[in-house]
Amino acid sequence: MKKLTRLLFVVSMLHSAPAQDKDGFSNLFDGKTTAGWTNPYSWGEIKVVDGEIHLTANQKFFLVTEKTYSDFIFEGEILLPAGKANSGFMFRAHAAPNKVFGYQAEVDGDAKRKWSGGLYDEGRRTWFISPIKGKKESEDAFRQRAGDTFKRNDWNKYRITCKGKSIKIEVNGVVTTDVEDDKDASGVIGMQHHGEKGQTYKFRNLRIKEL
Repeated sequence: MKKLTRLLFVVSMLHSAPAQDKDGFSNLFDGKTTAGWTNPYSWGEIKVVDGEIHLTANQKFFLVTEKTYSDFIFEGEILLPAGKANSGFMFRAHAAPNKVFGYQAEVDGDAKRKWSGGLYDEGRRTWFISPIKGKKESEDAFRQRAGDTFKRNDWNKYRITCKGKSIKIEVNGVVTTDVEDDKDASGVIGMQHHGEKGQTYKFRNLRIKEL
């Protein structure tokens, strides 16, 4: 009886686990619903349109996964709205009512600053490592690495790899950040609306491979 119970449990887990592709990635977004995601804020409009997640709001908020992740490769694409805009992909982050904080892969709409692919610590240490804000040598080195890889008015693909203390961020195939930090070992994945009134931020092709 115990063997049968265990077998049924294993079969149930197999059926409930997200399907993986040939590379071992599982979709975090089914293209039709926001299943697996949650809005910890009491504001923010979320829609699924043509296989994309659209976030609209009048103040900053984050849509985050219900599940937490520790070591993984995450991939996602983002399209910023026209005009003033800023966003980011949260990872190993923490969510509470009306609050999300932790690691963020920067999506920078400022064509002069060019910090897309930087590592920001939302709600805590801010620009602490890649680049270090206010330190010219660090800022210049970051811009040299990132170059013009970020496309301001087009879709941009982010790839975030976390393994132990190692954190690597890639934008459109270019490594922009490759550092070590042990502040957080696990947490949720998230997407940011920066709060520009009435603007819509778009996301698609969200997937993850747990390591």
